[in-house]
Amino acid sequence: MTNFDGFGLCAPLLQAVQEEGYATPTPIQAGAIGPLLQGRDLIGLAQTGTGKTAAFTLPLLHRLAEKRRAPPRLGARVLILAPTRELASQIGDSVNRYGRHLGLSATVVFGGVGQGRQVEALRRGVDVLVAAPGRLLDLCGQRLCDLSGVEALVLDEADRMLDMGFLRDIRRVIALLPPERQTALFSATLSPSIATLAHSLLRDPARVEVTPPSSTVQRIRQTVMFVEAEAKKEALLHLVSQRSVERAIVFTLMKHEANKVSDALTEAGISAAAIHGNKSQNRREAALNGFRDGSVKVLVATDIAARGIDVDDVTHVFNFDLPNEPASYVHRIGRTGRAGREGWAVSLCDPDQRAWLRDIEREIGKPIPVFAGHPWHSEAAQNSTRPAPKLGGGGGRGRTGRPGAPPRQGSGPSRGSGGRGPAVGAPKRGGPPGGSRRR
Repeated sequence: MTNFDGFGLCAPLLQAVQEEGYATPTPIQAGAIGPLLQGRDLIGLAQTGTGKTAAFTLPLLHRLAEKRRAPPRLGARVLILAPTRELASQIGDSVNRYGRHLGLSATVVFGGVGQGRQVEALRRGVDVLVAAPGRLLDLCGQRLCDLSGVEALVLDEADRMLDMGFLRDIRRVIALLPPERQTALFSATLSPSIATLAHSLLRDPARVEVTPPSSTVQRIRQTVMFVEAEAKKEALLHLVSQRSVERAIVFTLMKHEANKVSDALTEAGISAAAIHGNKSQNRREAALNGFRDGSVKVLVATDIAARGIDVDDVTHVFNFDLPNEPASYVHRIGRTGRAGREGWAVSLCDPDQRAWLRDIEREIGKPIPVFAGHPWHSEAAQNSTRPAPKLGGGGGRGRTGRPGAPPRQGSGPSRGSGGRGPAVGAPKRGGPPGGSRRR
């Protein structure tokens, strides 16, 4: 499908799509919109940044507009489940943008804020309900939400929901839904647990796969730097200070580490903000808004908090800590290299996390190029055979902050040689293939 007109979407939706500046459907949209318009169940395998929100939002909004009826009291006609507050809010924004000419109602439900407005919105029922599982089940338990009238269910980023321990909550939500419904499941990976969940929920589903499971985005240039744990902050400060780093996300393993890294960047004169589960919803939204409008150059995040970050012009992702789950590496680096641009993913690996790097390289099916031409290079880290640390032990250790070797003038990483692979540099900029905007 080369344009949106060919799907048979109603005129108000096509008008909204045109106003958003979208011209050509992305592969996930081209594959998913048709089956969903036909009422089929669907499993969509796609990384973040591929336009999957529009892939399920547009056909479901078309269905609601074509078959108008009053939404069920305290309930919704369409339910979209998302793992985090940020992602739920982002999906809600998309529903409102695409459906702005349809006169449909929508609301977003998540924890961390008072439930009063959410309850008020549900009282008369809504056409589309976007929800995080925890708050949704709380409202259902208080009999303030009734899911018995749901006609279609979407599980977005199902792999992350399972990673976050939401499987039991998902099954509790499913038990409250009518068995006769349309169901779509979207995931970046197809692990055995996702396959089992999909088999239990979907009936004769269409399958759309736009990238191999757990594959990395091709436009992203990856490199790893081996450093001692106590030298990581200084190495990161040097990297982030480079001119080519326009907007970056730094990932840490622990919440307290995110705060420390953010504070260190701020003290060095780099605008930074931390986002993690211990931050209030208002502070998380303020950090995200600052990152989007450019007043915050660096967002320091844990994996769970970063799941809803959807910003197209992130030039670099830095793994201050490697993730202890290989699939999380794919999710992390997918925050850059979006909307047709190239991006950089730079990982700082200390001796304790060397085993995690080996797991990641097995997951993505190739070694990550090493950059050794920097003042903090550690042969001990590169050659470490230590077992992977357990969370709450080595993985959550504090950093001593011992200074490493001072950075040399002009000694920042550059294109490696001798098979070492690339280091951090300025990604090529440019529009997406075909000149169309990513959804």
